[in-house]
Order: sequence, then structure tokens, then C-alpha cells
Amino acid sequence: MKDISRRDFLRVSGTTAATAALASCGVKGAGDDAEVDYMGHHEGPVPTGKMTYRTNPKQGDKISLLGYGWMRLPNKKDEDGRDVIDQEEINHLCKFALDHGVNYFDTSPAYCRGQSEGSLGIALEASGYKRSDYFIATKLSNFSPSQFDIEEGKAMFERSLENLKTDYIDYLLLHSIGGGGMDNLHQRYLDNGLLDWLVEQREAGRIRNLGFSFHGDVAVYDWAMEHHDEYHWDFVQIQANYVDWENKEDKGRSGKYLYDELVKRGIPVVIMEPLLGGRLSKVPDHVVAHFKKRKPEDSVASWAFRYIGSKPAVLTVLSGMTYMEHLEDDLRTYSPLEPLTEEEQAWLEGETATLIKSYPTIDCNDCKYCMPCPFGLDIPGIFVHYNKCVNKGNVPESQQAKNYQKARQAFLVGYDRSVPKLRQANHCTECRECISHCPQSIDIPRELQRIDAFVEKLKQGTL
Repeated sequence: MKDISRRDFLRVSGTTAATAALASCGVKGAGDDAEVDYMGHHEGPVPTGKMTYRTNPKQGDKISLLGYGWMRLPNKKDEDGRDVIDQEEINHLCKFALDHGVNYFDTSPAYCRGQSEGSLGIALEASGYKRSDYFIATKLSNFSPSQFDIEEGKAMFERSLENLKTDYIDYLLLHSIGGGGMDNLHQRYLDNGLLDWLVEQREAGRIRNLGFSFHGDVAVYDWAMEHHDEYHWDFVQIQANYVDWENKEDKGRSGKYLYDELVKRGIPVVIMEPLLGGRLSKVPDHVVAHFKKRKPEDSVASWAFRYIGSKPAVLTVLSGMTYMEHLEDDLRTYSPLEPLTEEEQAWLEGETATLIKSYPTIDCNDCKYCMPCPFGLDIPGIFVHYNKCVNKGNVPESQQAKNYQKARQAFLVGYDRSVPKLRQANHCTECRECISHCPQSIDIPRELQRIDAFVEKLKQGTL
């Protein structure tokens, strides 16, 4: 995270001009005592029959450019007040997506506390669509050492088929290779023979396409590319967006590097986290204004989707559409896609990316791979609250800040409301177990320690 004071940031970004631009676009600014509509949703009906499709050159599959990431599902309270997935709403979202041209659904045994695959299987069955009308992508998510045994891996695959109510998987991924380096890859897939077994399942037709998703150590990615002639990857899923398209500090996070390596080998590309867990749509007011000056009618999120969807080798772009307004907005963006001009692409990669990166948020995309914490902390909840307060100007640098009292109250009250006290940052023991699981390579204990110190200063009035 880049250190920058709020005073310095406001001097760089020009808040007064941003607020004026927001007003001219009909978007409420921070001073209007109202939530900014960060998504900036379009109005009017969602187009039907207009979805943009890409063809998988290996299989001939006609894939919707918008893919449904089954990772962040809507919840509701059960009779005991506990959060449970809202299957009725999930069914509605799934049917609406299919009706409007989405045919690629990405899930995992690890998502949503193990309930993602089952909920998708139910929703697809309830939709009334035939199995041949859609494509299912899931993962061999053997993250725990107890799952490294080949028989455990085989059992996980069989459970996926059962949960998804199918006898074959269209797109099967080794889940998140790169975390833990080459040793982890050997333990999970190579030394136990599991990858060889998956290749056999592809030959038998139980897996139509075999690939992997990547986060972390770029040496693992390079190894996979070097062994393409051996394993014949049918597709690869990478994280890419306009902010990190050319990340010169970490090739493992450089969308351009990862994408170009796939293009060289003719491997179709699946994109994950085009919004960085929502951070490229939930942006500060002045960044909203930056976009609205260009196209007042377009959402902030649509720019990120247009950017990555304009890459010709991209087969589909995954979006975790928790709510109907998210689904509708993404459908409008890709029904059909309006490719970016060269000038718009340069504007996003340059001026816009610089503006967003200058704001001191933590690089958490709320993927929850760091969970569960052995000591019960809600790590993503802490980071999401902190980032939200940064974006809203509620992280004061000192008691001399103009909005200190208001910001102090907003941060502390919001912290207690969004994260239970026993799950807050002060309970971190710095065991560091979470670090190897983080796709963004965040030094999680260090950030938790920093946030806890900030909270204590707010409480004690010593900031």
C-alpha cells in the first residue's frame, strides 16, 4: 500500500473540481448527505438477444463474453438469525442471466462455505434450460494438506459432479496455482499423480476442457507455460484489469504479461476479478466524476468490463453478480460490447489507473481465500471497512483534520457494526498462516497491526 496523507491526496486530485463535475453529471457528491451511486446504473430495459459471444477455437464452444462467477452469492437470515444463501433469489438471478444470453457459470467446492456448487446445480436445474445450453466451470480446490492425497482429489471431483447434477465438467481448473510456489504445486497436483489423472478424465470425456487459475508466484505460471506441450492447457484463468495491466514490480500481477504468454500459445483466456473485488466500481467521489465527465450515462464498472472485454483473446469475463442491479449493468455492457478506442484504452491505463492507485486503499479483493482465520478474525471484513472509509474520507490523518470528529465516529461506529469485536484486528496473533493464501500477496498481519494501531489512536484521542 502506498503511503499518502489525505491532505496530499486532495491536493493531487482536486476535490472541488471533482464535486462540481459530479453535480454537472447529476451525481450526488459527498456534501449532499447521500450515498454516491458508485455503480451509476443505466436506466431502461436490459437488452435481450444482444449478448456478445466468443468462440473457443479448441472446442468450438460459443461462450458469452459475460461469465457468471458463483463466488459472492446473496444471503438472507434464517429463523435463528444466521446468514444463509438465498436460494430463491439465486434461482431468479440464474434464470435471468440465461434468458439474457449468459451461458458460462464458474464455481468451486471452496466458495460460499462449500455451498456454491450445490446452489448452482439447483439453480441450473430449476431454470428449465437443457444441459447443452450452458457451460459449467469448476475447480479442483485441494487447498488443505489433508486433501493432497490423490484419492481425496478424486473424491472432490466426484462430489463436484454430484453437486452440479451433471456427469461431465465443461471447464475444469487446477485452482489458484502460484500460491505457495512450486512446492505447493508439486504437493497438490504433480507428485500425487492428480494432474495425470485429470488428463485421463479429459481423455474419457468427463472433463471437456482442462486448465488452471493463477495467483501468486510467477515462476509457477512460467513453469505451466513451459509445459503446455505436455499438458495441452485448453484455457487459463488470470486476473487482469486496467490498473494492473502493466505491473512492472510483479509480473505475476501484470495482466499484459500473463495475457501475452497465453496469446503466444493460442490458449483461450478467462478473466477473473476485472473489478478487483469491486474496488474498481466503489471508488471515491472524484474518481466517479472522472468517469462521468466522459460518459455520464455509463457506470464506473462498465469501463473496466469494456476494457478487458476488448482484448480479442478473452473468451469470457467473470463477474460475481450478487444483486440484480449488478447483473443488469453487466448485461448492458456486453449486450453488445462496445470495444474501447485506442484513446480510451490509453486513458484508462494511464491517467485513470494513476488516479486510482494514488488512493491509499489496501489491495484486498474480498476473495476470502485467507479465511477462516485460526483465531477467528474477519480479515476481509476489516479490510473492506477500512477501504470504504478511505474512499469516503473517513480516515483522518490527525485531530486537526477538518472533518475529524465526523470521520472518527463514522470509522469507529461502522467498524463495530460491520466486524464483531471478537473478530477485529486487535485479536491478530501474527501467526502469518493467512499470507500464503492471499492472491494479492498482502502482508496481512502488518496491515491488521497498522489498522489496529489507527483504531486505538481514534479511541484514545491520540491521533
